Amino acid sequence: METRFSPLFTPWKIGNCEIKNRFVLTSMGGTDLFGWMEPNHFDKAGARFILEVAKNNCGLVLPGCQPVYNPMFGQWLHKNKKMYKDLAEWMPEFHKTGAKLFVQLTAGFGRSFTVSEMMETLYNNKALRVLSKPFMDLGKITASASPSPNRWSDKLPSREMTKEEIAKFVESFALSAKQLKEAGVDGVEVHAVHEGYLLDQFTLGYVNKRTDEYGGSFENRYRFAVDIVKAIKRECGNDFPVSLRYSVISKTKGFRQGALPGEEYTEVGRDLEESEKAAKYLQDAGYDMLNCDNGTYDAWYWAHPPIYMPENCNLADVEHIKQFVDIPVVCAGRMDPRTAAESIEAGKLDGAGFARNFLADPEWITKLMNGKEDEIRPCILCHNGCFNMCHYKGVPNDQDLSDSLHLARCAVNAETMQYDKHYIKKTSKPKTVHIVGGGIGGMEAARVLKLRGHNPVIYEKSDVLGGTFIPASAESYKGKLRDLLAWYRKQMKDLGIPVRFGQTITSTAQFGKDPVIIATGAVPRVLKNVPGHEKMIEACDYLRGTPVGDKVAVIGGGLTGCEIAYELALGGKDVSIVEMKDDLVSQKGVCLANSSYLREWFDLHKVPVYLETALKEVKDGEILCTGKDGKEISIPCDSVISSAGYIPAPLEAQGSNVYLVGDCKQVGNLRSVIWRAYEVAMKI
Repeated sequence: METRFSPLFTPWKIGNCEIKNRFVLTSMGGTDLFGWMEPNHFDKAGARFILEVAKNNCGLVLPGCQPVYNPMFGQWLHKNKKMYKDLAEWMPEFHKTGAKLFVQLTAGFGRSFTVSEMMETLYNNKALRVLSKPFMDLGKITASASPSPNRWSDKLPSREMTKEEIAKFVESFALSAKQLKEAGVDGVEVHAVHEGYLLDQFTLGYVNKRTDEYGGSFENRYRFAVDIVKAIKRECGNDFPVSLRYSVISKTKGFRQGALPGEEYTEVGRDLEESEKAAKYLQDAGYDMLNCDNGTYDAWYWAHPPIYMPENCNLADVEHIKQFVDIPVVCAGRMDPRTAAESIEAGKLDGAGFARNFLADPEWITKLMNGKEDEIRPCILCHNGCFNMCHYKGVPNDQDLSDSLHLARCAVNAETMQYDKHYIKKTSKPKTVHIVGGGIGGMEAARVLKLRGHNPVIYEKSDVLGGTFIPASAESYKGKLRDLLAWYRKQMKDLGIPVRFGQTITSTAQFGKDPVIIATGAVPRVLKNVPGHEKMIEACDYLRGTPVGDKVAVIGGGLTGCEIAYELALGGKDVSIVEMKDDLVSQKGVCLANSSYLREWFDLHKVPVYLETALKEVKDGEILCTGKDGKEISIPCDSVISSAGYIPAPLEAQGSNVYLVGDCKQVGNLRSVIWRAYEVAMKI
């Protein structure tokens, strides 16, 4: 282990609770001990994940946030006695690891509750609203400090929460915390004056317009959070630690309007001056730790940073706020362990929060300790598996129900929180398996096959492994993707998997009766009906190094096109985006934290975006398009990049023992490639 990591492995205290090191697993929905969006129960899958993280040297572990009022089925968390008994029986096994466990309790979501099209229907049909109340009381679930628009939908606004309802929430926090203490849990975390969730909505002036004792003055706006910690301390005693998940600055310009890094704006939520006062006020009320980041759901990319956000994006603000309190302060948000160690050694920070890193590789701290950093499977900040809550114009959360109910899975690790479905099962009949294509899908299939005891062989037509993931990871800000590619290449080497480069396979017949996996990817869609289409540069060709001029038009405003346009703009190019749909990144599976960053960045930097616009002709020095009003638009440019999507390009298969993985079966994203490759490798 590098000596510079040493400060991360020093003990510290939260109240009287000693933590063995400075690593903190911060909560993620889906890693809950009492279930997520389902009837409350002791959740074995969540417990397995939490235990694995603890066994791998995390000091403080926080499972996923546990609503004291369950949005599904309307259960109060303190009323299910059996799950606390089950938890108590499990806690000794957890404590054998030397880690400490704080369970995060949340008042819920308020106007940030993720609304789907189905929920819109349930709410706006009076009969269905009545019928659905026993299992989903949307009026109660989405209630906020004051009447306000939902983050995801214009069709399901939030009503004002009553004082009677507030009192019931405070009571449940206290009673739930007491039972957690009795079950052997080391502390609780209140979620949250953070991220624009319900408790935060009470503190934020742009949401809270109340005129009673929960609105108006500073003290009134923070009263809900103060009432909760005082109630917990009354029930559990002053020695029982209570952490607070806390956003230092809201980074918010208004409803559904975030503020990007470096942007000059007027804060409508909590600014730094108020935060200095609030942090001290919350400490004095009884909170024993502040677990910090920035943002709200209106500025979601601060709390859930996509790859476009800078590393350690919240650290400076968290270090600043530590000066105003005497309790420990933790920072989360794209934290780099080296930077975290430096901050802790300098006394500017007490703990370092990490979350998605553990989904990609629950053993990453152990590997760091053992000097095996290059063996850590990296999180690529894609949100495809853990938080693919997607939103674009006119559409509420566009997410499959299976994803809504099963968060905290991982695009790059098919096993995470899918232990009953994805696991390595040794084969009793080893076979030679031929894999045509050495991209991510081919390498993942080879990795799993080898771990099972088979003998995979990869045939790659080029002289390097990676396939289309090489251009996909080429942009300047995609270092984490390049790290993943390096990890896969190392896996092939360490597992001793033969790779035959320069091999163009034209038929599977040459492999006889051996199993064959085809991972040949996809080919670009060519806009042959557009005059001058041959003048365009295909997206992957640009990413592989084909030069472009200073004035570039990108055809296609999906994720790939927007990321290319973002890269061009970062490099000083004059770029325009042409998209046929009515919004950018108008596609399923791209998290709002990612897509909203790109949309708002283009808006801030005045990148011309032509929506509902079709490419008509590519000429020298310009493109001609047709706008939504039918009028012709001329866009001057000296280069045109086509990002019009891809078409599966499978090798012709012969025989019954042939399997397709990746984009050659169906064009998707990295998650669909890796999960499908894993599943196919398990079938053989």
